[in-house]
Amino acid sequence: MNRKPTAVTRVLAALLAAVHAAVEAATRAWRSAGHEPAPPGVDTGPRPPAGDAPAPAPVPADPGASTLWRMRTTVKDAPGSLAALCAALAGHRVDILSLQTHPLGEDTVDEFLLRSPGTLTAAEITRALAQAGGSATWIERADAHDLVDAPTRVLGLATRTALDAAELPLALRQLLGRCTIRSLPGAHDVPAEGVLEETVLRLRAPEGGVITVERPYLPFTPTEFARARALVELDTRLGPRVPRGQDVLTLPEGNDITVGRADTADLEAAKAMHERCSQRTLTMRYHGPVHDADRYLNHLLSPRFGRTLAVRTASGRVVGLGHLLWDGDETEVALLVEDDWQGRGIGGELLRRLVRMAVETGGESVYAVTRSGNTAMVAAMRSLGLPLDYQIEEGTLVITARLDGLTLQTLPSELRTGERIGRE
Repeated sequence: MNRKPTAVTRVLAALLAAVHAAVEAATRAWRSAGHEPAPPGVDTGPRPPAGDAPAPAPVPADPGASTLWRMRTTVKDAPGSLAALCAALAGHRVDILSLQTHPLGEDTVDEFLLRSPGTLTAAEITRALAQAGGSATWIERADAHDLVDAPTRVLGLATRTALDAAELPLALRQLLGRCTIRSLPGAHDVPAEGVLEETVLRLRAPEGGVITVERPYLPFTPTEFARARALVELDTRLGPRVPRGQDVLTLPEGNDITVGRADTADLEAAKAMHERCSQRTLTMRYHGPVHDADRYLNHLLSPRFGRTLAVRTASGRVVGLGHLLWDGDETEVALLVEDDWQGRGIGGELLRRLVRMAVETGGESVYAVTRSGNTAMVAAMRSLGLPLDYQIEEGTLVITARLDGLTLQTLPSELRTGERIGRE
C-alpha cells in the first residue's frame, strides 16, 4: 500500500537532496580547477597507528595537479604544537582545507583535510610532521566528497538513517571509514552509554542486541564515538520504518506485478509463500533443514541486517523475495521465487535491483551462496555482466560479483531495469 509522505519525511528528503547537491557541486568545482580525486581503493597511508607511520610506496603523480589527503597526527596538548604542524605543512606548500581537533588528555589528535602539490608524497608529508612533533601519523588519499564539512556530512547520514532503518550500518561505515560492523544478539554487558575500546566500538542496538564496529588500522576518537552513538540513538527513537514505495512491472504475458521494500511486517505473507514453494525450491535457497526455513525469515526481513525486496501480485500475494544482507564488511544477495512464478524473469529483476542497491551504497562486491546444481542462480549472476569469482566446496557454490568502483552512472546495460521484465 502506498503511503503519502508526511511533512517530516518531505523535510528530510529535501535535506538529503541538498546534501547530495552540495557534494556534487564540490565535485564539479574540484574537477573544474584541474584536480582529480584519487583512484578508488587507493590507500597511500599505513594501517598500523602505533608509532610513526612507515613510508608508503610512492604514487605516481601529475606534476601539474594537486592531491587531496585525509590525515591524522597526534601532538602534545601544549601551546604552539598545532602552529608547528601548520608551519611544517606550509613549508611544503600544503593547504589546510579543514581541521578538527580531538583532545585526549595530555595529547591531541589533529585531523586535517589537505591539498598538496601533485609531486608531494605521503611519506614526505609524514616526515615533515614528525619533525614538527607529530606522531602516530595516518594518511590516505581523499576525494571531493571529503570537501563537505563534517557537520553537513553527519546531517546527511542522519537524514538517511531517519528515512530507512536499513541505512544505519551504512551510515556508520560512511561516518567512520573502512570498518567492520556486526549486529549481535544479547546486550553482552554493554552499558547504555556504549563502550569505546581503542579500535572497537560497542553500542546497544535498537532491537536489544549490540552493534560492534571494528577499525584495526586507526583508533576511534571520543568525537567519532559520540557521533556513532548519536546515530544509533536516533535510529532507536524513530523505531521500525522502511520506505513503502513500489514499482509496477509487466511480465511477458502481460500481467502486472509490483516490486517494493519489505520488512518484518510482511513475515506472515513470506511464510505463506514458503508453504506454496516445493521442497526442491526451498532446498536450493536455504542450506539448513527445509523445515527450519520459516525460522530464518525474521532475521532476513529485519532492516537491521539489510534490505529486502518483495514481488507481489495484483492481489497483494508475495511470490518472490530478494535480500541484500550486510555481512560484516561484505554484502550477500539471496533470492527465492515461488515455483509457479519461476521462469518469468522475476529472479533476474530482483537480482539486478539488489546489485544496484549495493552499488549505490558503495559496496565493492556482492556474493551469493547456493547449491552447485542451482543453474538458475548461476545464470542470473552471469547475466549481470560483471566479473565473477567461483568457489565450490562440498556441493556449496559461492559466486562473487566484483563491483570495482562502479557507480549508478557507469552500470553495464545488463544491470538496468525496465517496465517489462523477462524480455532479455
